[in-house]
Amino acid sequence: MTNEHVPESLKAFFTEHPKLALAFSGGTDSSYLLYAALACGVDVRPYYASTQFQPAFELEDARRLCRELGVELTVLPYDVLSHEEVASNPADRCYHCKHALFGQLLKASLADGYHELMDGTNASDDAGDRPGMKALREKGVFSPLRLCGIPKDEIRALSRAAGLFTWDKPAYACLATRVPARVRIDAETLARV
Repeated sequence: MTNEHVPESLKAFFTEHPKLALAFSGGTDSSYLLYAALACGVDVRPYYASTQFQPAFELEDARRLCRELGVELTVLPYDVLSHEEVASNPADRCYHCKHALFGQLLKASLADGYHELMDGTNASDDAGDRPGMKALREKGVFSPLRLCGIPKDEIRALSRAAGLFTWDKPAYACLATRVPARVRIDAETLARV
């Protein structure tokens, strides 16, 4: 695997951060980020937080990509609905959910010797429309694609050139986004979604 499909700005980021954990969803952005980190020789470990908010196919895609790239995936089952501030579904639910999830990801990655965590937020993601980004900042999570100014269309093109099956994967929002704010989220509601 060569780094020919990795922009110089991202190569520079990885030179400064040679050992990273990755909050990995199996989507286009985090898949490309995993590929780019490996291509740049980073000691990277992907962590998949498995919650009630993702359909089973997301985990299968994450496993498939890790197999294809030859890297071990760590799956962390997590009951995000055990947090009242998530289950009660306030307008800022995403913030509370990300705060809890990234807290667990950081705890697991630190225990494995990874002191820095990154995620796949890209330059096309609007911070004003994503309350979860506040939680990422508070937890000290790096978003290299965003930091390096790499937008979604470029990530898709780079992923396609690199031969990643995720290059044209549709963006998929978590199931909780389908439940109107202040309508309590439980297993039955998610099953209907």
